[in-house]
Amino acid sequence: MDYKQLVDKAYEKHNLDKEEIERLLMPENSEDEAYLFKKADQLRHETVGDFVHLRGLVEFSSHCRRNCNYCGLRRDNTSLLRYRLSPDEIVDIAHNAAMLGYKTIVLQSGEDEFYTADIISDIIRRIKQNDDVAVTLCIGERSYEEYKLMRQAGADRYLLKFETANPEHYAAMHPDMNYDDRIRCLMMLKDLGYEVGSGNIVGLPGQTIAHLAEDIMLLKELDVEMAGIGPFIPHSNTPFRGEAMGTLEMTLRVVAIVRLMLPYANIPATTAVGTIHPQGRQKALMAGANVVMPNVMPSQYRPRYEIYPSKICIGEQPANCRMCIEGIIRSLGREVGTDYGSYKAGQ
Repeated sequence: MDYKQLVDKAYEKHNLDKEEIERLLMPENSEDEAYLFKKADQLRHETVGDFVHLRGLVEFSSHCRRNCNYCGLRRDNTSLLRYRLSPDEIVDIAHNAAMLGYKTIVLQSGEDEFYTADIISDIIRRIKQNDDVAVTLCIGERSYEEYKLMRQAGADRYLLKFETANPEHYAAMHPDMNYDDRIRCLMMLKDLGYEVGSGNIVGLPGQTIAHLAEDIMLLKELDVEMAGIGPFIPHSNTPFRGEAMGTLEMTLRVVAIVRLMLPYANIPATTAVGTIHPQGRQKALMAGANVVMPNVMPSQYRPRYEIYPSKICIGEQPANCRMCIEGIIRSLGREVGTDYGSYKAGQ
């Protein structure tokens, strides 16, 4: 079976073994790669349509108890000027985003235990009382009871990336974390009825093609409703400061293969792909992605949530970002979605 036949198999069956995924990750020429992207975009059109759904990102705290080797928010980065928003500020920012037309609000932070499940639950309830929006949480590992409390308060979705599916590689990336705990949390979230998002980082130090294939297989095994895939970008205040950046090409291949394997998943064109290439988000949207997550934070906070350096749109105001991203979407012949953009398998 040649490369294009293998792409066709993925397009039709949505299921490949590890060796087949590895082959798709390494096309021999640009024609084969273009075919992969074309078929992923075709499947995206057929399954989730031409609407691009916007998620308004509220980065409400840059404090983190973890020490992940790749992340600028890591606990040992003492040069970062950290911040926490009050519940009132978070609710106000979410409301402003809803007024700009966002139908999903993403509450994201480092793993900051200052915000108890009770505090987060109250914020969720207030946001939902004010505006007709879905709420996604991205706040790391919590207990089953905490996840349940926040779900009962109205949280619709939860994003918890595993970053790498290989347990040994995971341990090398996360010196104070446990791979089994991460998978256990994802299972809890599934059990509680969240729409669950997970994903990986492409180009992490020590990553192999086999690792990437394992990442894609785990996303398929978990049957995630959302798959977040972005490139590694080294940060100067982490142990990986001198490592090579992940490439746009490999990131797009992973996006395309995940679309073929998970035809109805919501897949964002991440800010990170836009950071490493001026057309990164557009290219991802043409390789299977159907979601964009613009930052809706006031501009004074944006430089202080530095997971990685040189992030795009740092100086923009939320209204400007909203207009800019709609222009990008329309330039591709697509439209901004006007509903929640919920997962709709097989419909």
